[in-house]
Amino acid sequence: MRPERLEDLAGQQHLTGDGSILRKAIESGRIPSMILWGPPGTGKTTIAHIIAHTLSVPFFQLSAISAGVKEVREVIAQAQKLTGAVLFIDEIHRFNKSQQDALLGAVEKGTITLIGATTENPSFEVNSALLSRCQVYVLKSIAPDDLVTLLRQAMERDEWLKGRSIDLQETEALLTISGGDARKLLNLFELVVDALSADTPIVITDAAVMEVAQQRIALYDKSGEQHYDIISAFIKSMRGSDPNGAIYWLARMVEGGEDVKFIARRMVIFASEDIGNANPTALVLANACFDAVNKIGYPESRIILAQCCTYLASSHKSNASYMAIEDAIWTVQEKGDLPVPLHVRNAPTGLMKRMGYGKGYKYAHDFEGNFADQEFLPEEIKGTAFYMPGKTPREEELRKYLKSRWQEKYGY
Repeated sequence: MRPERLEDLAGQQHLTGDGSILRKAIESGRIPSMILWGPPGTGKTTIAHIIAHTLSVPFFQLSAISAGVKEVREVIAQAQKLTGAVLFIDEIHRFNKSQQDALLGAVEKGTITLIGATTENPSFEVNSALLSRCQVYVLKSIAPDDLVTLLRQAMERDEWLKGRSIDLQETEALLTISGGDARKLLNLFELVVDALSADTPIVITDAAVMEVAQQRIALYDKSGEQHYDIISAFIKSMRGSDPNGAIYWLARMVEGGEDVKFIARRMVIFASEDIGNANPTALVLANACFDAVNKIGYPESRIILAQCCTYLASSHKSNASYMAIEDAIWTVQEKGDLPVPLHVRNAPTGLMKRMGYGKGYKYAHDFEGNFADQEFLPEEIKGTAFYMPGKTPREEELRKYLKSRWQEKYGY
């Protein structure tokens, strides 16, 4: 069902419609090297195939998950013997700097026309030297109407589907589960039809789709597309202090080719959201993990990720910092922009000083124990406790310290 013409491509009219910039480039036969940035299943690989088919040039395809500098150089060597070639690199954001640098000369000389596909912001994930030699085109999620059109086209054109009597009554579940991913939509549709193939006609309803999806989700999720369910299980295992569950779900993501930076980024968030001041070292280690996997990449990154995830899972837990900022944001939204107390305002000018800005402020370091009892909150919410330390050993120390300073004011 992969389209071979721009006219058959679902969505992306801003790039491929009449008069659009990419369509003009394709029709002129002068294709720049490019980065296609957009969500999964929105047509990045399809556009690369259409370009190669339209230009009638050799087409090479590599995946950044499995290919390295050696494979890149082999393709470039083959392209040098030809009069032009397209090199499509899927998930180019997973190439490290040396792998991306290996492409520079060939792109600059025009030995290859590079088409890179990425779901990540190329400004952060593609090095500046390579990015400066490429046009960046942004793909959008495919609209529901276009996805339904894809389903009906599949029913009319696919050899296996058109031989069946299919009554497509409802599409909401198909669209919801696929999340705007055309590839996932068609895979799911095929599974549902196959599961109901004993029926004549095959009636597609939301209830039927949900039942099949729950029973057979692994079949259309075998390459790691069960993205959010697995990361949820990973986070909840760490939150539940189970390093065994956490390491299993980490292994699922590693085997599925999940982006190491995505995993590490979630652990950095977890270190503050679920551990916080119960063990401040957790954030230090998680941040170090994020830096390390940026430098190392697969396969060795799996070891660094494993060390961090087992440490986080085995640590004392506290969501006190998370709850504090959530409560404070709620108060800001409910109370609006309350005035800053005069004594803690900045007073950079003489006029502001005469207006009382900064008057009465007590510089904590001038007092015993580097503490001076004064009000820092607006009058309307003074005495409100947003941060309440948890019951972990370290937070109990924090609680005792805060109580020694503020006595009964905040209820510590």
